[in-house]
Amino acid sequence: MTAIDLETTRFATANLFKRKRLKAVGLLGVVILYLTYVFFAFDVPGLAGRANLNNAVTLASDSWSYKVHVTRDNRSDETTYAVEGERKGEYPEGQRPDWVSGEDVLTIDLGADHIVRYLPDARTEVEIPGFPLIAVQAEGRTLVTNLPDEVPDWISASDRRIGITTPEGRITMTGSRTEVFNYFPGWELFWFTLDSPYHGQGLLSILFGDRIDPARPNIVGAVSDWWNNAMWRHKDVAWAIGETILMAFLGTMGAAIIALPLAFLAARRFSPVMVMRAATRRLFDFVRGVDALIWTVVLARAFGPGPLTGALAILITDTGTFGKVFSEALENVDDKQIEGISSTGAKPLQRYRFGVIPQVVPVLLSQVLYFLESNTRSATIIGAITGGGIGLLLTQAIQTQKDWEEVAYYIILIVLMVMVMDWFSGWLRGKLIGRSS
Repeated sequence: MTAIDLETTRFATANLFKRKRLKAVGLLGVVILYLTYVFFAFDVPGLAGRANLNNAVTLASDSWSYKVHVTRDNRSDETTYAVEGERKGEYPEGQRPDWVSGEDVLTIDLGADHIVRYLPDARTEVEIPGFPLIAVQAEGRTLVTNLPDEVPDWISASDRRIGITTPEGRITMTGSRTEVFNYFPGWELFWFTLDSPYHGQGLLSILFGDRIDPARPNIVGAVSDWWNNAMWRHKDVAWAIGETILMAFLGTMGAAIIALPLAFLAARRFSPVMVMRAATRRLFDFVRGVDALIWTVVLARAFGPGPLTGALAILITDTGTFGKVFSEALENVDDKQIEGISSTGAKPLQRYRFGVIPQVVPVLLSQVLYFLESNTRSATIIGAITGGGIGLLLTQAIQTQKDWEEVAYYIILIVLMVMVMDWFSGWLRGKLIGRSS
């Protein structure tokens, strides 16, 4: 090689590395510009400023604890006691928490020297260590208080509403009512409500103790009261989970049944007519191009809400996806097996049945079982729109903005349901098409 050739090669190599460096720097610059755009377009600084850690802490604590409401009607001077403030969780007549005492002056001991007193004439006193005594008088819709103009951040005060948040509990006061929230760990009334004779009884007492309810054996009565729990609605939850799984199953299997014959029309090898093939493929593109949530809204408008509407939405979307996957699998079948079946004098349908289907069954089953698992999660969201399944219960609990322990309960059940479906689909896949070594 001459000196000129070496110089030319060296020059070309240097230019090549230079272009690659410029491309790398340019790509890095594009990424930085895009991230800068995202930073300002999505208002990341404003989001950080609007973040309220106190609300996040309250939400997190509500998910693993419960609160007892002590509520006084400032007009009638009547006081009620209820778990989570629900009528289904009210203490029976003549009963109240042991940390509430007094008659004319009701004293609520939140712990750690945090005391709230309900006084006559819609007056309230709040004692908090290290802070002056707070006195509030309700006069119609207005609150008169001795709070200073400048209050700490754990107190929000106006002439219509006062909110006090402490580590021991919360107090809210308006002209119409005064309410104290006392927090305790756990999910109270998860097993039995306050009106059940089994509430407060231990497991050993129920299993081996004397009969608690004279009308029923202990185990029968306990299971019945748990199953019909009015607060946690275990019977409704079980039915909702069944609806969610049924939505996923009907939608997935129905889509697979419809997509398989259509896939033959979309495969070039089995559909020589180009117009038929193109029309089928565009149909697949259309139905899978619209998300299942959009189909849910459309179908709910046409047929009304319900689990069947959710199943139809999954069916329509997955028909397009399965049709594309199945047609691609059909394009790649081995001709030798088809030719062997044809040599026996088999008709076209027999060639498809014995020469094509056995080859694509592993791909078909693998995809169907994967989508069955995936659609179990999707059916949760779809159920929130169509009014069925566990998704509806989850949405209702979120909308109340107070039943966060129920939200946590439903989320745990959804995760367990997905895990079970994952295990089941894997087990079924292994039984039907075997496992890779």
